[in-house]
Formats: sequence, structure tokens, C-alpha cells
Amino acid sequence: MRIGILGAGQLGRMLAQAGIPLGHSFYFYDTQITSTVAGLGESVVGSFDDRSALKAFAQRCDVVTYEFENVPCESAHFIESFAPIFPPPRALEVSQDRLLEKQFLQGLGVATPRFRGVCSEAELREACDALGLPCIAKTRRFGYDGKGQARIETTSDIAGAWSSLRGAPLIVEGFVPFSRELSIIATRDKGGEVSVFPLCCNTHINGILHRSELPASDVSHDLKAAARALIVRIMNELDYIGTLAIELFEVRGEILVNEMAPRVHNSGHATIDCMKSSQFENHIRAITGMPLGCVEPQSRAVMFNIIGSVPSLNDLATLPNARVNLYGKDPRPGRKLGHITLLNPSKAEEDMVDEITRKRQ
Repeated sequence: MRIGILGAGQLGRMLAQAGIPLGHSFYFYDTQITSTVAGLGESVVGSFDDRSALKAFAQRCDVVTYEFENVPCESAHFIESFAPIFPPPRALEVSQDRLLEKQFLQGLGVATPRFRGVCSEAELREACDALGLPCIAKTRRFGYDGKGQARIETTSDIAGAWSSLRGAPLIVEGFVPFSRELSIIATRDKGGEVSVFPLCCNTHINGILHRSELPASDVSHDLKAAARALIVRIMNELDYIGTLAIELFEVRGEILVNEMAPRVHNSGHATIDCMKSSQFENHIRAITGMPLGCVEPQSRAVMFNIIGSVPSLNDLATLPNARVNLYGKDPRPGRKLGHITLLNPSKAEEDMVDEITRKRQ
């Protein structure tokens, strides 16, 4: 099949790398095309409000998907007139706006941090008073990797937070005393079957994912079951097709939903090397009507993001179980350039790669 991907970043790259061995070809559409997807398929540059270009793109595809959730919903609905698009546009609508997302989850009875919607500095002050301090103010749309957020510790921080977020509509969330951050990733096929990957444990630095452990250690049976039931309930409610990721907080042995991403996810990159079927392959399988692949881990894996600049690969060559995946992107502070996955690593190996990657951020 000819698969269209809206977006031409590293997630699109890894989707194509998973789909090409299955006999599929790829067609990328983005506002600019970089070397990230070079050699993996045809590319076209266009805006997401250019209906003529979107129509021409969709008509050349058997199915369309996306690698980031900020594709305008109107564009996704328009494409749907000419080609199937998965995940469904409703998943975009729910996840693009953090307030609508929390309200959707609340409607399903899913536990989340306490929250308030805010549209003015006065409302921000009211929300801080209602939720208590500290709290986190986030733009409702477009924030990622810690961008579009402000931590409010005291009332004297409120004016600065409002100014730094430039008066955008906000969601304010109460402080969560979490013990760790987890994520759960699953894929749902056209027949409603769901394959759930093991929970990941995630560590962030400056709001950007630094390390993911798969499977997460010391997870109780009840917590695993709760996370699995949660993602299946959300996918069924959205009639979801494809791969979905949900970021979680663990609080006293229970989970709260932080955010959801209607796409393959950074915390699942280790599945490329430690699973028979990665999150990327299962996404391709789902949207093309194939049966889902096995998601049982073949080994413990720890993934580290390469951010800002790429270390010498000679530093990693002595590690027999290290897998390096570079994205073909130019170095830039804070930019994700690749990742390193360690399979069944020793603590010394983990510490070595942790130090190497921290220095590059």
C-alpha cells in the first residue's frame, strides 16, 4: 500500500523504516521537508490549509496517518473525503487541546490531576487559589517537551507566568506528588483488537524525555491491570485505529493521566530493538488492516535520547548490546537527534550512556 504521512520528522522516519519491509511505500507531506526522511519515500511541501495540495496528496495514498498531533483537525477531516485517515480525526480534536483532553478523560471517569481552564490573569489567580500552590500553567495548545509551561510556586510568580505564556488560553493543573512518571502504549486494529505494550518508566530533564526503561520495574499487578484497562477504554471510546500513548503519574501505587498522544511516542522507541513488533510496525499493521504483531519483550531495554549534539560513536562501540539510531538531523540545542537503546544492560553500562547523553543536552 502507499501510505501518506502528515509530517516528516523522526517519527515519520521510523514509521517508514518499519513499513518498507512489509512492502509498503511512503509519501510525506509537511510544511518543509528535511533530510530526516530522505530516501524513504516521496515528499511534498505544502501548508496544512492548502486544500488543493492536500487533495492531490490524499488522492495518491491508500491510507493516511500522521506523526504529530498538531495537524489541523479541519485538514484531517478534509483528507478523509479522499482517503482513509487513521487515527480518526476525533482523536486529534481531543488531544490537541489540553483542557478538552482533560474534560474528555473526566467524562470517562479517568483520574487526572485537578485542573481549571484559564483565559485571563484574573482567572489564573483564581485557579491558583482554588488548586493551591505550587501548580503548573500550560498553554492549551501546541506545547511539547516542556515548552508552553510555567511552574507557579508563589503568588508573586503569577504575573510573570501569565506574561511568559503570552496571554494564551491555559489549563492550570494542581501539583501532583508523583513517585515516578510512566507511559503506556497500545495499538488497536480495525477489528477492535488491542495489543498493549508493557509500561515504560520515564525520566525527563528540562521537560524533555531523557531515559525510558522498558518494561518498568517494580510495577504491581493491579497497576498494570489498571493502566491496561484505561488505555483500552480510551481507544474503544474513540474507535481508535493505530498506536496511542498515554503519559501517567504514579501516585501511591495508583495512576493519574497526564497527557495522551494519538501517535507513536518517544518513550516507546526501545520497542524497535526489544520487541518482535515495535510500536511503529504495529501502527503500520493496524492502519493497513494487517494482524497485530507480538508485543512481549524479548529483553529488558533502556533508551536514552541524544539531544543537542551527537556523541562519538566510538564511545559506544565497546558496548555489545547498544543500538544507536540517528535521525539525520542537524545539531541544535534541545533538539532530539537520535536515541541509544541498551539491551539487558549492566548498571555500569547504563551509567556510562547516561553520562554521555546528559553532557550533550
